[in-house]
Amino acid sequence: MKSPPLRAIQAFEAFGRLGSVTGAAEELGVSAGAVSQQIRKAEETLGVQLLERRGRVVTMTSWGRLYHSAISTGFSHIREAQELLERARTESALTISCLPSLASKWLAPQLFDWQARHVGATVRLIGAEEEVRFGEEPFDFRISYGVKNRDYDHFSELFTDWVVPACSPMLLERQPLRRPADILERPLLAIEWARDHRSPPTWAEWAASIGERHRKVAGDVAFSMSSAAIDAAVNGRGFVLAQLSMAGDDIASGRLVVPFNLPLKLPHPYFLAWDRSALQKPFGSELRTWMMSIAAQHGAKYTRQQTHAL
Repeated sequence: MKSPPLRAIQAFEAFGRLGSVTGAAEELGVSAGAVSQQIRKAEETLGVQLLERRGRVVTMTSWGRLYHSAISTGFSHIREAQELLERARTESALTISCLPSLASKWLAPQLFDWQARHVGATVRLIGAEEEVRFGEEPFDFRISYGVKNRDYDHFSELFTDWVVPACSPMLLERQPLRRPADILERPLLAIEWARDHRSPPTWAEWAASIGERHRKVAGDVAFSMSSAAIDAAVNGRGFVLAQLSMAGDDIASGRLVVPFNLPLKLPHPYFLAWDRSALQKPFGSELRTWMMSIAAQHGAKYTRQQTHAL
């Protein structure tokens, strides 16, 4: 037996559930005449009478009740699926996975301001080294570094960072410097990222950039997280090649000082990746636009400053 057109089935299902042609028409956004016409098409295709008129009242026949009972289950599941999707869109928070140091030192301080301007938005920021799998894990955005962008279908470059030698004011007071090479004789804090990320510029590379050689000495400390190395420098533990995206506030507040503005650029940019479905959530598109905007501002500001310093 040939199946009626889907619109005809939909019209009949709405009539049976709501009990009137008028109610079905209002739900479907069509005229009452269009609903009646679609139901007649269903009857012609099925070869049975689905409705009967008793005076001014239109009711389902026994064939109609049998057919409606069968099709209503499928339409009920469709409505439940739509409601489930709508709840997911409206109730789910926007979740950002970000490299830990960048999350704590760059994104988190600015994220509070964004949320204050977007009442009703809920954002979860998770610091994680591991890359995410959109569609399989509950993440909407990922901020990461370098060639990891090839793991994602949708991404955009954010900015390429710079490092500068920095230390606490009290360390500089205790051990004053006459020239940039003197830094290499002071306690140095190194940063060594995980093997799947190329580490930021090392002290050996910085020394080479000023025409010196760096001889690693006993007592130097290496950190796997840039934020931990910066915090150690703030506490007077040594000099750090501080990323401006992460140490900008500490430098601006005077917790860190840059005795010689001799910068080095990181070899790769940071990037933002996203799941396409995130842009369908409330505030999803706005959050992506904002993250790209603050990254562009950061990149432009520090690129100008460091280019002039070179």
